[in-house]
Amino acid sequence: MPAYADATSCIPGGTLRFTLLGPGPDTVTVHDATDDRPLLTADVDCPVWTLTVPEDWPSSLYRAVFTMRSHEVYFVVRRPAGTPSAAILVSLPFATWQAYNRSGVPGESLYYAEEPTRAARVSFDRPGGGPPPERWEDGLLRWLRPAGYRVDYCSNLDLHADGPALLRGYRLLVVNGHDEYWSKEMRDAVESFTAAGGNVAYFAANTAYWQVRFEDGGRTMVCYRDPVRDPVAALDPARTTVEWAAAPVHRPENTMTGVGYRHGAGAWGDFMDVMKETDYTARFAEHWVFAGTGLRDGDRFALGAVGYETDAALYQEVDGVPRITGGDGTPPSFVVLATADLRHWRRYGQGGHATMGVFRLGAGTVFNAATVNWGNTLADDVVDRITRNVLDRLSAPPDPARWDAIGPVPELAALVACEHAFWALTPDGTLLVRAACAQNLRWHPALPAPSEEASQDPPVCLAAPREAVGGMAVGLYAVTRRGRLLHREPIREPAPWQEIGTAPDGVLALASADGSLFAVTEDDRLRCLPLARLAEGDHGWPDAGDAEGAVALTAAGGLLFAVDRNRRLRTRLPTVTQSAWTDLGSAGDRTIIAGYDGHLAGAGGDGLLRWRDIARA
Repeated sequence: MPAYADATSCIPGGTLRFTLLGPGPDTVTVHDATDDRPLLTADVDCPVWTLTVPEDWPSSLYRAVFTMRSHEVYFVVRRPAGTPSAAILVSLPFATWQAYNRSGVPGESLYYAEEPTRAARVSFDRPGGGPPPERWEDGLLRWLRPAGYRVDYCSNLDLHADGPALLRGYRLLVVNGHDEYWSKEMRDAVESFTAAGGNVAYFAANTAYWQVRFEDGGRTMVCYRDPVRDPVAALDPARTTVEWAAAPVHRPENTMTGVGYRHGAGAWGDFMDVMKETDYTARFAEHWVFAGTGLRDGDRFALGAVGYETDAALYQEVDGVPRITGGDGTPPSFVVLATADLRHWRRYGQGGHATMGVFRLGAGTVFNAATVNWGNTLADDVVDRITRNVLDRLSAPPDPARWDAIGPVPELAALVACEHAFWALTPDGTLLVRAACAQNLRWHPALPAPSEEASQDPPVCLAAPREAVGGMAVGLYAVTRRGRLLHREPIREPAPWQEIGTAPDGVLALASADGSLFAVTEDDRLRCLPLARLAEGDHGWPDAGDAEGAVALTAAGGLLFAVDRNRRLRTRLPTVTQSAWTDLGSAGDRTIIAGYDGHLAGAGGDGLLRWRDIARA
């Protein structure tokens, strides 16, 4: 006869009680389940055995094996809240393991999905509730320690009971394998964690698909799966136990994880082997997630990792580049890294897609591999490298000097952001445009090639105000090589430049802030033209102080930003009077910059457009 524990986790020094069903003594051996090391053996001669967890046992997943009963019980040793011993916390999906547990009388499982005898309430006070036979979590758990990663563990019921306190002090939460059942408390805790700057890596799929509730001190899990039978639906609709995306909850998992199972794919039962034929296609190989992999866009990788269930985000192809639509709740900052078309899986279970990506959620960063089987293919060099990139990046403190690639860029003379697009000038004066986002989108000409007359005096600098103020219309402002001041509507259709005034000699860079244009000139001065004065016919550009070697200029957040000859990033107030420049550190190889939506974007000599947070500058 089997056994069960009275909790899914315990702290060092705490006690965990095991109930043994059926008569007779037994022998129990406790192993670290991540490497099978036996740590303790004891004889049990009563129906209840109490384990006092030794203080020196590390946080990990453990397995108590009862020899005579031929049964094993899993539990986690976790750190007390507020005392992490590592930067990474790995959550284990005990709720999902229990949902699939079919031990006991018929109807004790939440499965299978449409069986009329399925249970709406299941108890943790019963055998089973450990990893399923496929062991979706095993691969990553066994890889972490040999790969050199020190991590702490928790049960996902710990996130329910004490999530905010438990997560405090960690840089990265890892959700691994198949973590399908989440309570409101779990989800609120994780979303609060990312809002405050914590990061999450989902090496998982089908994540947070069903909402559950816990009763009886966390020993009973409730999931009716429909709002008609659930008595809470009329009293507290937000806690109704249906799919997170469904009525009356209306809280798609995409808003937390970036992707969701509604548009993902599944291959079940005898058809699971189809995942061995399935892989990802790289869509943004220059992204930091792929560093060191050697991949190029269009390369296929991670054979066998995609399945048995996958998550996806709705996207559309734009010039051969995927860009999310947001129609399923995926945040607009989501960057598609890799995709798999699995619509043919409808014959195996559910047809759909897999969408690997990364995005910002609050002050935190979220990565999602979007597949259940990721961790079991870590023997693949590319899967290994991507996993290390994610763990290393998201478990480390933010690097304020790091500029992340957001797409290719040709050789540029100037760059600016206006009306949610990046606009750029090439050295011959061609105006290019692309959407201002982190996806690796292509550039398009917004003007035909300059005429022979225009090519003799092309625009060389760009600026754009954030809003119309002080007589300055929203649009693109440019200065030509011979000092003509131009204006153009920020539209993608062909439209001519209109001459509106003159500029000082030798303008190197241009920016717009507080209803004025600011120009850096070859004599290393900063000059300012309030547009209200230009409307009055005054074409003078008063001196606004020393440019201190600036070669690039932009405005963002009410400040001027510059890159100087030594590739240092600097900032000052946008005033006509002298204002001191403040050094913000290295600009890398960026020699052209633009401000947009809390970011500084820049181009250098590596053929990539990159950006960084202004707040971290």
